[in-house]
Amino acid sequence: MGNRLKELREEAGWTHDQAAQAMGVSRGQFIKLERGERRLTADYMARAAKAFGVQPSAIMEELTVPVLGYVGAGAAAHFYVDAQGPLDEVPMPPEGNEKTVALEVRGDSLGSFFNQWLVYYDEVRNPVTPDLVGKVVICETVDGRVLVKKLMRGPRPGYYNLHSQTESPIEDVELVWAAKVTHMSPR
Repeated sequence: MGNRLKELREEAGWTHDQAAQAMGVSRGQFIKLERGERRLTADYMARAAKAFGVQPSAIMEELTVPVLGYVGAGAAAHFYVDAQGPLDEVPMPPEGNEKTVALEVRGDSLGSFFNQWLVYYDEVRNPVTPDLVGKVVICETVDGRVLVKKLMRGPRPGYYNLHSQTESPIEDVELVWAAKVTHMSPR
């Protein structure tokens, strides 16, 4: 969740000093609240709502991330993306950032429980790094499959084994990129 203090201050045509005075806080406190460097408690939200003449719920904004497509968790599934852009917007997960995106799982190799769950990761398509071994990742194979799998070392350098809960491992595969799954939640 982000806050709308800057937007509300600018709409009112106020300086930082004027907004701080209206909320009954110091200029420094207001700036930290506006930047998100200080937690916006219920008390600060009530003060801001009164100062800007809005409901307390109008102080906060829900941050979202794009759903880029669908990803299969099975051995033959592919990444499906709409060429027109994101398929949907969903709430940003905890610890999300400006690079965070989501995919929807289609299939049950992670277990039927995870079918249609959202899988979040940071959209940075880098080659596999050692810290990803043993982690659940979104990865692309050299033949173009984008999968959700647990990444394990393969039998030779630069090759990996991809594990899932219900499918046989995909063994000795070369990857184009991999990104750690940072969060999962039901759709």
